[in-house]
Amino acid sequence: MWTRWWLWPLVAVCTADFFRDEAERIMRDSPVIDGHNDLPWQLLRMFNNRLQDARANLTTLADTHTNIPKLRAGFVGGQFWSVYTPCDTQNQDAVRRTLEQIDVVHRMCQMYPETFLYVTSSAGIRQAFQEGKVASLIGVEGGHSIDSSLGVLRALYQLGMRYLTLTHNCNTPWADNWLVDTGDSKPQSQGLSPFGQRVVKELNRLGVLIDLAHVSVATMKATLQLSRAPVIFSHSSAYSVCASRRNVPDDVLRLVKQTDSLVMVNFYNNYISCTNKANLSQVADHLDHIKEVAGARAVGFGGDFDGVPRVPEGLEDVSKYPDLIAELLRRNWTEAEVKGALANNLLRVFEAVEQLVPSVSRLGTCMACRPQVFSHEKSFNPSLKIILTTLNPHQCPERQHLNCHPRNVPASQSPSRVPVTDLSRGGWEGARPTLEGWEFRQEVTRRQEAELEPPRGADPHPGVQADPKLHPSGPSLSGKPLELRGL
Repeated sequence: MWTRWWLWPLVAVCTADFFRDEAERIMRDSPVIDGHNDLPWQLLRMFNNRLQDARANLTTLADTHTNIPKLRAGFVGGQFWSVYTPCDTQNQDAVRRTLEQIDVVHRMCQMYPETFLYVTSSAGIRQAFQEGKVASLIGVEGGHSIDSSLGVLRALYQLGMRYLTLTHNCNTPWADNWLVDTGDSKPQSQGLSPFGQRVVKELNRLGVLIDLAHVSVATMKATLQLSRAPVIFSHSSAYSVCASRRNVPDDVLRLVKQTDSLVMVNFYNNYISCTNKANLSQVADHLDHIKEVAGARAVGFGGDFDGVPRVPEGLEDVSKYPDLIAELLRRNWTEAEVKGALANNLLRVFEAVEQLVPSVSRLGTCMACRPQVFSHEKSFNPSLKIILTTLNPHQCPERQHLNCHPRNVPASQSPSRVPVTDLSRGGWEGARPTLEGWEFRQEVTRRQEAELEPPRGADPHPGVQADPKLHPSGPSLSGKPLELRGL
């Protein structure tokens, strides 16, 4: 009898080692994609973004949750680096400071190419996995960083932004933040204003993930109902487990399930236990609850490392992810569910967002097909004196032309009318290669031109104009009316 009691500690140790070994085995194949890490903010706070400072060396960086050895030990294979500027920069220098933080992420990837691979797509994440590097993406934390300008939003997209958190801990003129639900802020937009709705639509059009961490419940619901693609909560936990308004309530979790969206659990003690102290097991409780209410497809990790002052015991830094995965395995999570939480759920959502982006040029032919246009079937219409090109869906690398036609109709059902070439000007010999594909000298009918071109003076992106209340027209220093920045 006593011998059996002596064996219990040994059995416990062996069992713990088994789950830890299983966690590492799974993570070698499917490393974690973390939704939110504030290392760029720490580089600004500690070194004023001087990455050449010897103390800022990411292989030896101390006093942070994140450095290169810790990332390796934690099997971190993808990271959304937070580009953050405080709320007090709103309506002042928020855009400039956002650009400076984007620059830090780019320089960090350039300085450590053996560790970081800067990517902007789900395919880029998979490439980084294959190369054994940390896929590095940019998430802009706070809608005040766009200064209520759709032009700035599009510019940030070009610079690599792949998610936008609609608010931080302050309202924007077009969206309400979570402090509205605590009574510490007054509601302004009752969720989303009309301009906020245009922001959501433009994010969908660009293929940018919409992040609902930090927003009010009304903003959560309005966005989940409006967005044509799944959304993410890049670093939020479950309200039913810890009643902080920064967390996601169950009725919203049910909307998350309906929209196939994703909640990436935050590790901040005050959002885990609602006290200053928390532990790894309590983090797993949040993961369990989200899985129970919204399903295993809705679970991810957004640790908020280097952005919070207190993290749970057992999750002291990014190297501890395998211990959390071992705990989930101990709680009978399947390997498929664990891999979903680690990476596959985020990849699924990202790919769904990317599907909304039309791979179509102004004239309706996808750029990938233009170099192959000579292999496509041609037919001659003498009444128009043009060549109509029927794009072969089996030759198109862009998912068989599902996004190639201007109206998203497969080419097999509705042949594209372009590229269109005037035979009298040399026909196909008039085509010339460009950096983007092929350029053709064209002669189109008035009816075709009306189909392809917006009316003169019309916004090329209808429905996403600036809100006149945010940028009213008025006299400028030059005496001319000010232009709306959202156009």
